[in-house]
Amino acid sequence: MSDFSESPISIVPIAEEYVEGFHQCLDNVARERLHLGFLEAPPSEKIRKFVRNNIARDLPQFVAVRGDEVIGWCDISPEDLPGFTHCGRLGMGVRKEFRRQGLGRKLLEAALEKAKAKRLERIELEVYASNLPAIELYKRSGFSVEGVKKRGRKLDGAYDDVVCMALLFDDPKPGAG
Repeated sequence: MSDFSESPISIVPIAEEYVEGFHQCLDNVARERLHLGFLEAPPSEKIRKFVRNNIARDLPQFVAVRGDEVIGWCDISPEDLPGFTHCGRLGMGVRKEFRRQGLGRKLLEAALEKAKAKRLERIELEVYASNLPAIELYKRSGFSVEGVKKRGRKLDGAYDDVVCMALLFDDPKPGAG
């Protein structure tokens, strides 16, 4: 377990200076082969393009940093298809040694607050059924289970269900939208 007294941890909006650290953190979590669809991070240039787009569009993407090290992230990517632009897709992760210390909750709160300010109405995510701590975090944050993709993931010969969850900020009147 990491010692928080080493250096304070801050939750900050993504910036160019954090791109490489974000890439390393994403790769670290992906290589656990437990929580993300990625088994390793995409190439650095693809990550750089993703982050620059998020910065340019002022999208919800936050990182947890300790010193100059990125130890977690949360982002919400709005859908671009007509009829779906009120929706955003959530992605997040925290390095293993920093989990269960409230960072995920703080990252999620920051991203959701920004998503609401950007007038997104619906935030969607998928999480593996085996990731019980994440499911509990999402439920405590107001997400509801909308469905389950039975045996939606098969990795190394093992199946896992994929739980589909969503959070609605404003329930429109029936027939609206």
